[in-house]
Amino acid sequence: MNRQVLAFLSLLFINAAFAQIIYSVPEEMPKGSLLGNIARDLGLDIKRFISGKARIHTRSSDEYVELNRERGLLLVKEKIDREALCAETELCSLEFQIILENPIEFYMVTVQITDINDHPPTFEKGEIQFKISESAVTGATFVLERAVDDDVGINGVKKYDLKPSDHFALKLYNSADGNKNVEMVLQKPLDREKQEQINLVLTAVDGGEPQMSGTMQIVITVLDANDNAPVFTQKTYKATVTENSPKGTVVATVTASDSDEGSNSKITYSITNTQGNVRKSFEINPENGQVFLTGNIDFERNKHFQVNIGATDDGGLTDSCKIIVEVTDVNDNKPEISIMSKSNIISENVEINTVVTVINIEDLDSENNGKVECFIGENLPFILKSSSNNFYSLVTDSELDRERASEYNITVSCSDEGVPSLSSSVTLTLQISDVNDNAPVFERSSYEAYIVENNTPGLSIFTVKATDADWNQNARVSYILEDSSVNGVPVSSYVSVSADSGVIHAVRSFDYEQIKDFRFHVKAQDGGSPPLSSNVSVKILIQDQNDNPPQVLYPVQTGGSVVAEMVPRSAEVGYLVTKVVAVDVDSGQNAWLSYKLQKATDRALFEVGLQNGEIRTIRQVTDKDAVKQRLTVIVEDNGQPSRSATVIVNVAVADSFPEVLSEFTDSTHDKEYNDNLTFYLVLALAVVSFLFITCLVVIISVKIYRWRQSRILYHSSLPVIPYYPPRYSDTLGTGTLQHVYNYEVCRTTDSRKSDCKFGRAASQNVLVMDPSSTGTMQRMQGEKSILDEPDSPLEVSCL
Repeated sequence: MNRQVLAFLSLLFINAAFAQIIYSVPEEMPKGSLLGNIARDLGLDIKRFISGKARIHTRSSDEYVELNRERGLLLVKEKIDREALCAETELCSLEFQIILENPIEFYMVTVQITDINDHPPTFEKGEIQFKISESAVTGATFVLERAVDDDVGINGVKKYDLKPSDHFALKLYNSADGNKNVEMVLQKPLDREKQEQINLVLTAVDGGEPQMSGTMQIVITVLDANDNAPVFTQKTYKATVTENSPKGTVVATVTASDSDEGSNSKITYSITNTQGNVRKSFEINPENGQVFLTGNIDFERNKHFQVNIGATDDGGLTDSCKIIVEVTDVNDNKPEISIMSKSNIISENVEINTVVTVINIEDLDSENNGKVECFIGENLPFILKSSSNNFYSLVTDSELDRERASEYNITVSCSDEGVPSLSSSVTLTLQISDVNDNAPVFERSSYEAYIVENNTPGLSIFTVKATDADWNQNARVSYILEDSSVNGVPVSSYVSVSADSGVIHAVRSFDYEQIKDFRFHVKAQDGGSPPLSSNVSVKILIQDQNDNPPQVLYPVQTGGSVVAEMVPRSAEVGYLVTKVVAVDVDSGQNAWLSYKLQKATDRALFEVGLQNGEIRTIRQVTDKDAVKQRLTVIVEDNGQPSRSATVIVNVAVADSFPEVLSEFTDSTHDKEYNDNLTFYLVLALAVVSFLFITCLVVIISVKIYRWRQSRILYHSSLPVIPYYPPRYSDTLGTGTLQHVYNYEVCRTTDSRKSDCKFGRAASQNVLVMDPSSTGTMQRMQGEKSILDEPDSPLEVSCL
């Protein structure tokens, strides 16, 4: 394979290198064949090809050449058929550019495709017929169809051979278009009576290696005498046609005449060109000689045509002429914009006059129709600079700010000077890369959030949000909890912040009764280098939850003794029996308490104040009312859901102490008896038989002893004088109770068996009775001097 390499014309412009390399290679090279070592021929290092992302740029949609960037080689990408690529044009070449980035360089490369002898000569028709009069004179010529060989140069048609050659010989002569025309010359007169039909073989041979040929049959019918051939009025006609003229447009009319008469003078016109572009574009009316268009004419593809015309009379005599058709240009091609190299992303701190994009403009029209002017829109920080050979550079004209405009859509418009003018445009999208020049900014100057107490640890409280005007990593905000303390405890033990989302989580469960609010700071930091940050103050307020039930302070519920409030039978309507006192450690409406009477021995006798908890009579007490009255009061708060507590209030309706004592003693004695009996029965089942007998004796002895003691107290004749503490008496006549109550009680380790005397009643109507008491009424009266002192505590004697 012969390959030639030429390099010439090196110049610099707009920080880019320009050079031209020419290769010459034969057609039909297989795919992957080496065209040339472009890196070596350009004097470039292979590393430059790789770092510069070397690539091929071509206008053609068919890519026949590919670049091996790693080796710096040009290879055949697709098999190249010179005939398909360039048709009859002898000089056939591919033109493209090699583009390198950083810095921008490009080189012009031309690959000349040389012809090989891969097509034999062919005739359009496999057989042609002539009708030749026997009177044809020696030397008469007959135009033969010319063979067509798609190859060019030496590989084209070189000679013709006609056999047999008894009557005819071949004559070759060069036409104005450089091709060889073939004529058949009569050398020996014809005799129809001897040979009515003559069959000849015309062979066309090319000059390639190996040599190839094609044949055509010539059938000659000998006619009677027709001794005058048609004659054209002129040998060469000239015509002009505008490109893009519609089909059917008459280009020219040729005229030929024949001196014969009758049928021998009837002339038929035909186009004798064998080139495909002429056959596809022109036809002739065989009767009147009008040549008209049958296809589209494009000035950019063919600027002129030669149409060969033949005239034949019925006697087979012929003449020929040609029409030279000139094609005139119209402005039918828009400017073509080709992006040679461009940067899709530039930094916002790039310097002024930085080259962003290099474009090339080409218009296939000629003269003014092909002159192009380009421009971009106004109010852009870019300008378009023109250079030689229709190249333009887009450069920065002012400082860029990504936060003001992160992307530019730059429309480059190009118009030619034709009439009317044609234009085209391309839009370049340019993104501005970010520089970390903005700190995160919180949506608020401070935050305040609420959380209900008794929350689950890890609960999301709320979210702080900061935004950064920068982009990507520079705008990626991370949230950090700044070190501080709350009541001497690190704030990190109270809350945590999600670094990515800014969500504030509770680390612990909060108790409103312990802490009501606290404050801390959150820092927002971006991901730039160096990072920028800002902080914000956050206040968390704990909201109360109804998590504490009411606590009853009075009356105190004792374990074994029965505490009763005494109401005289002479009590009037609205008599204040006692007051239920309760508190709730919650706050707000969760601490608003209401009192309701849930159960009562006689609901018609007592009522409870909804807000103050006072128990009063709602009717006159009568003798029929039971001495022992049991009231169940429920205390509810106003929370959602509501929580409550209950208290049992025992009320004794009696005028004297013995009456009350008699009523409460029996029931209490029987209850304790049953309890002790059950206790000892269980104990007896757990021990052996010997212990059982011993325990039984002890139980009987204890019961006899207690019975005797209770009888002594019951038969005592001492008077019972009720005691009214000065603190409880309603001295103002308002019927209300004071808010402070003190109780002192002493019990033995076995409270069920203790013998106690209770003193210091909570109110003037409170009676404390224990059926196991062994004290005497005289002793109780003896202690009255102590009880009369309002501030002296009352001792309780326990046996």
